[in-house]
Amino acid sequence: MTGNEKGFTAATFYNFLKNGQFYGTKCRDCNGLTVTPRSICLQCHGTNLEWTPFSGRGTLASFTCIYVVPSAMAARGFGRDTPYCSGIVALEEGPRVSALILGVDAQRPSSIEIGSLVTVDFAEATNGYTGLTFRPLK
Repeated sequence: MTGNEKGFTAATFYNFLKNGQFYGTKCRDCNGLTVTPRSICLQCHGTNLEWTPFSGRGTLASFTCIYVVPSAMAARGFGRDTPYCSGIVALEEGPRVSALILGVDAQRPSSIEIGSLVTVDFAEATNGYTGLTFRPLK
């Protein structure tokens, strides 16, 4: 399934994640890429878009460890004693995306390395959480 028959909506994006697929949009006119679904190109403002698969690989460009968590994350077991890591991932294809970073020690931020290789993780999407998640590449 290419997904090009689907609308450029968040619901479609999260359905791809639930099915173990990482798609974003590509402009057919300027080849501009974006992860978040949009109906117009962020570069040329055209509307000639298509869904395109991403490799799911990138590097951790920045991160923060969250100790005071929103209620949705508290419901998942995160909190002051169990923080989580949120980061910006620079994808191989070029775009950057904000995502939950799993498999790191958020209680020891000094152990997390900027520039480390990461890969998309679909385990959380299929376990009820539909956000975009990455893990260090081993």
